[in-house]
Amino acid sequence: MSRYTQDHKVANLGGPGDARPTALQIIKDEGLTGALTDKVFLITGVSSGLGIETLRALHTTGAHVYGTVRNMSKGQAVVDQIISEKRNGGGRICLIYMELDSFASIRKGAADLLTKSGGMLNAIIGNAGVMATPYGNTKDGYETQFGTNHLGHFLLFHLLRDSLLATATPEYPSRYVSVTSLAHIFSPVHLDDYNYKTTPYEPWNAYGQAKTANIWMANAIERHFSSQHLHASSVHPGGIIIGSNLSVHLSQETKDAMFGDSETMRTFKNVEQGAATQVYAAVSKEWADKGGRYLSSLVEQRSQEERKTEKDMFRNANEGFAAWAYDEAGEERLWRDSLGMVGLPAQ
Repeated sequence: MSRYTQDHKVANLGGPGDARPTALQIIKDEGLTGALTDKVFLITGVSSGLGIETLRALHTTGAHVYGTVRNMSKGQAVVDQIISEKRNGGGRICLIYMELDSFASIRKGAADLLTKSGGMLNAIIGNAGVMATPYGNTKDGYETQFGTNHLGHFLLFHLLRDSLLATATPEYPSRYVSVTSLAHIFSPVHLDDYNYKTTPYEPWNAYGQAKTANIWMANAIERHFSSQHLHASSVHPGGIIIGSNLSVHLSQETKDAMFGDSETMRTFKNVEQGAATQVYAAVSKEWADKGGRYLSSLVEQRSQEERKTEKDMFRNANEGFAAWAYDEAGEERLWRDSLGMVGLPAQ
């Protein structure tokens, strides 16, 4: 049983800032403050929300941490703030310009990272994303949420895959952390209509598709590369209300509906707590040698059907996975199709 189980029991939840651990607490509990000075991490999207707290926590390990941003000045302000805190064990931080809705930008950013890191890379945390956007297309013509949240990270992983594999050892396997969402329950992947050509577009359905794709990608990475000491997990950070930019496309009416119920709000977290599970997946001893599972609240989750049998107010627990979260045939179909969509050869 996880040391954090008691903190996450619904009866003990008090909303953002309650007793649930923060990302910084994870580093302390794992005994990793200043302990990873020879490691290299990459986090996508470090200029706001969960990305900032993931960067802040991994910085304290002493590792060289790279973060992607679309706005370099905004990102530098974050870096300056973190450095100014002078936390024990702090390592180096370097920003990489990258737009995840542009394959050209991803390729350029990946090349920049490889040059600066000398080809060393121990873990990627695929944190950046957009949520419930109006219908639109990426610069390469794909539906915005699927193209940004899934295809952008899929291409980035493959451009950096060889470095992850080359750096991996039995003593310190490499890791890929795919930040997904409970919202994957809104939709499986539309394997015959990724771009909503015939399926009526609905923002939450499209977000659900992209978040399911994030889970499937992690599952496939684990299946393809675990024998080479590269592991991948998918992570739902929990409901986050403070400090995240994901809600930028939500109407006030939608926000009121989402955040207006006091019982539901007890399950929500602040960004410091929200980043904890993805940091745990990236550095904990527990997840060093395994993957291919969906995590939330610092533990591997069970299905929503299984969760319904528990006596802890499942309705508001912000946990559990949909029936389609583990679909090997679908995962492999998405893998093959994604290779073609990003312009990579079949494998």
